[in-house]
Amino acid sequence: MNLSLEEISKAVGGTLDGPGNLKVRGYSIDTRTLNPGELFFAIKGPRFDGHEFLEQAIEKKAAAAIVEEERVSAHPTIRVKSTIEALQALARDVRRRWGAPLIGVTGSAGKTTTKEMIATVLGKKFTVLRSVGNLNNEFGLPLCLLRAERYQNIGVLEMGMSAKGEIRKLASIAEPNEGVVTNVNPVHLEFFKSVDEIAEAKAELLEALHEPRTGYLNNDDSRVRSMARKFDGKIVTYGVKSVASFKVQQIQDLGLEGTAFIVHHGRRDVNFVLPLLGQHNVINALAAIAVGVTHEVPWEQIREAVSEMKPEKMRGQVIKFREGFAVIDDSYNSNPRALSEMIRFLGKLQGYQRKIVVAGEMLELGHEGPELHRGCGREAARAGLELLVGVQGLAQEILEGALEAGMDRSRLKFVPDAVQAGDLLARTMKKGDVVLLKGSRGVKLEQALNTLRAQFSSMEP
Repeated sequence: MNLSLEEISKAVGGTLDGPGNLKVRGYSIDTRTLNPGELFFAIKGPRFDGHEFLEQAIEKKAAAAIVEEERVSAHPTIRVKSTIEALQALARDVRRRWGAPLIGVTGSAGKTTTKEMIATVLGKKFTVLRSVGNLNNEFGLPLCLLRAERYQNIGVLEMGMSAKGEIRKLASIAEPNEGVVTNVNPVHLEFFKSVDEIAEAKAELLEALHEPRTGYLNNDDSRVRSMARKFDGKIVTYGVKSVASFKVQQIQDLGLEGTAFIVHHGRRDVNFVLPLLGQHNVINALAAIAVGVTHEVPWEQIREAVSEMKPEKMRGQVIKFREGFAVIDDSYNSNPRALSEMIRFLGKLQGYQRKIVVAGEMLELGHEGPELHRGCGREAARAGLELLVGVQGLAQEILEGALEAGMDRSRLKFVPDAVQAGDLLARTMKKGDVVLLKGSRGVKLEQALNTLRAQFSSMEP
């Protein structure tokens, strides 16, 4: 939303030095991506200080800068006590000016995919404001809100957290009317005493909803289901395994082509084909279907939207190679439940002679980390794999779990980093193979895929 410097200064409670009628064309906290005419926020962070890049912002023709330090400059500035608080305050002001319904999406896994699915479904009827990628924190969410335009008539924003109170803070900025909670998994345990504490932090979204206050809850997850007890707004439930308002009755695995399923709601039974891998994506799509129906998107258009869905980069992408093997690139992130689900999917997959899993270390799991990794190894031992590769740190425990569960030691390999994982795969892959790449963001398993792309011929568009 394009605002004048006077409007911005008033919204952030700052002191303007410059022409109040000058309108900005956008907002940035990074001079590397700043465009001419945008407002630059000189954010002070633990590893950087945006004030050190003010000259670069001016050279790139920023319209003005929001700063904490008084400066003698011919360039327009707005001086504030805290630039991060100013960013958030301006985002809240824009959200109120915009005024359209807004849906917040949170959960331990599947947030970005579910957000994209919801936006795709709603896009059949509305013009949708959506989070870009996974911009879901104290910096990213405000920047997404600042992109709101008056012609957009609904919004879907992702809300992430790694500590208690963070979702409450994000919700105080975005003021969502509806909230989707996908699941609660053992992630970020380094910062929480228990999974129940993680659930409490996720429930902050429901507590912070503004009227008309609708919560979409995954009934398959007991902790998410229990959130309904403390929420007095409208509840819409969805589930694959449990009784719910939106219930999947049949699932047909289509291999690497995706999944077919039937959704029962009221007196309707509707067939869907989802071109994404795994049952976990069915539950994500079901959340989008529930939101779409609630917002009166016609069922036929919802079916069309689901059939058009594509995986986000590094989130279940299938890359086929001319040499006759395939890679499932799920390398963006990982947690124990998600890794186990993908291992089970691979174990059931038909049409491939050898199945290989490259599993990176899962970070931020706290003292339970070793056992959670071993549990995934035990799952791998049941999947009939040709090879299980552990990458970095605690991934060694995945191999130990597989060994304990009876997997032959000759089928277990450990490498210290993703580059060496790629080298190992390049020596191993042959016609008829399929490999799953999955690990925490810090492991950067996409580097292994880049090695395969360099040495073989991928059939990507």
